[in-house]
Amino acid sequence: QVQLVESGGGLVQPGGSLRLSCAASGSLFSRSTMGWYRQAPGKERELVAIISRYSTTTYAEPVKGRFTISRDNAKNTVYLHMNSLKPEDTAVYYCNLRFTSEYWGQGTQVTVSS
Repeated sequence: QVQLVESGGGLVQPGGSLRLSCAASGSLFSRSTMGWYRQAPGKERELVAIISRYSTTTYAEPVKGRFTISRDNAKNTVYLHMNSLKPEDTAVYYCNLRFTSEYWGQGTQVTVSS
């Protein structure tokens, strides 16, 4: 069994920064690929960033150079550091774990607005 709990979302002004965290229960974390996805109202869920069990990272083009994904296997936690936030980054951000099965967190709201 796996449970994922996101935290760190909130309201931030354009140009600001946030750090999202996702804590995973269970024993699969260190062997899994972790990802952050986001979904804005009326839009499809989209990939934000992925980090493999070997810490190889992949980013969606809109966030390259602004967001950084990282993981701490000792804490079973994956992070998304978001800098230079834009209004178009506004969405619910979801944590994802992939091993032989796929698991999702409940999501955390990020709103970028002045």
